[in-house]
Amino acid sequence: MGPQATPPGDYEDLIRLIHDRFDAMSPTYQRIAEYLTQNPNAVAVQSVNAIGQQCGIHASSFVRFAQALGYSGFRDLQTLFRRRLSTAAPGFEARKRALEGELAGREDRSDMGFLHDLVVRDIASLRDLLERVDAADLDRAAEMIAAAGTVYVAGQLRSEPVAVLLRYILTMLGRPCVTLDAGGGLATHMARTMRAGDVLIAVSFRFYATEVVNIVDEAGQAGLPVIAITDSSLSPLKTKARVLFAVPEHDYTFSRSLAAPMCLAQALMVAVAARVQEGAGEPRIPVVTGREPMGR
Repeated sequence: MGPQATPPGDYEDLIRLIHDRFDAMSPTYQRIAEYLTQNPNAVAVQSVNAIGQQCGIHASSFVRFAQALGYSGFRDLQTLFRRRLSTAAPGFEARKRALEGELAGREDRSDMGFLHDLVVRDIASLRDLLERVDAADLDRAAEMIAAAGTVYVAGQLRSEPVAVLLRYILTMLGRPCVTLDAGGGLATHMARTMRAGDVLIAVSFRFYATEVVNIVDEAGQAGLPVIAITDSSLSPLKTKARVLFAVPEHDYTFSRSLAAPMCLAQALMVAVAARVQEGAGEPRIPVVTGREPMGR
């Protein structure tokens, strides 16, 4: 990544520059970029040494990263994050600490302690979701899905439960839906049956399922609309997505939760229901309550 002549003067321009140059960055710089974009509040208040320890990257690499973007050093770049923090809503870690206090959290390694920790993190993630989702993006995505001829849904590995939920609700709403699952190795070939007027919803989180990324790339190259639910604005799904919902994962641990992306998917489906159930008042998602008789 070559040096930038004039560094960005505000946070939004900095993030835009990082996005533009991300593909040309080294793997180390890409990890730094991902951390900066997903944890802006932490970057604003922590030392470069503390940030480096969290990432497993030496602090000097952060300094060189900042210099490559035209800054004199990391502290110069950090000023933009501090300026943003003065007007931003509380971040995930601040919410988590507040919730720990509200719920009298303590270090507890029992089974109930694990449950407590997950609940606290999920509540904080859901509150964070409210701040990150753009109302215009939600409206646009719902309009695209409601108007689509067929909705294709792709989600593998840990993302599959979100894809299954989307398929279930779309089917209950009577919307033509095709799940691009990995069974038989045909997901990529099934995606090639998409036609003008169809929409692809792709769900993928780090580490991104290769087949889902390839499906999104092919759909984008064919000019087909893609709605992406992912974990970062630097996700490989970004380049081809017409609407991108970035739901950050704040800890890459065993217990990575799907609470926030599942909630987002549910909200998106409620918004679609409100559009397809004209005159129905409050949008309703039908459910299967038992075995229904076959038509004659």
